[in-house]
Amino acid sequence: MDERDNILAELDAFHVEVGGEAAKLETIHAERLECKAGCADCCVDDLSVFDVEAELIRRRHKVLLSVMTPHKEGACAFLDDENHCLIYESRPYVCRTQGLPLSWTETRDDGSVREFRDICPLNDEGDPIENLPRESCWTIGTYEGKLAELQRRWGGGDMLRVKLRDLPGD
Repeated sequence: MDERDNILAELDAFHVEVGGEAAKLETIHAERLECKAGCADCCVDDLSVFDVEAELIRRRHKVLLSVMTPHKEGACAFLDDENHCLIYESRPYVCRTQGLPLSWTETRDDGSVREFRDICPLNDEGDPIENLPRESCWTIGTYEGKLAELQRRWGGGDMLRVKLRDLPGD
């Protein structure tokens, strides 16, 4: 196995880890999450992913990519007519955490740190997300850093992004 194959294997392990952590939050928030097969409100057009994730999709779905007609513009190219994901098992990181309550911090000019929260409007019923314990939210930063490092290694430092819509016929 060459270095690029090793990186793709690490990406697979990364996706498994993300899936496990996301599943824990999905269990905690089962009452509020409206996400299910056929709900495609977050499957928007013009999403881009790092080239390393695009390559995983290319390798796993060669036949599909060569014959598929992308979903109409305005929604993700990989939705079928019933709004199911055609590449679900290989979906990128961003798609694995959609819908979860998100938490992130930003440092202000004065050095103070402020926490922000967000959630899909469809999942905003129940206790306000500001009241949720921090560990009940997907913390943005750590996993994105891991994914960026895989891309750095994959691209030799190049942080190339690829639009999902550009993959069919690629």
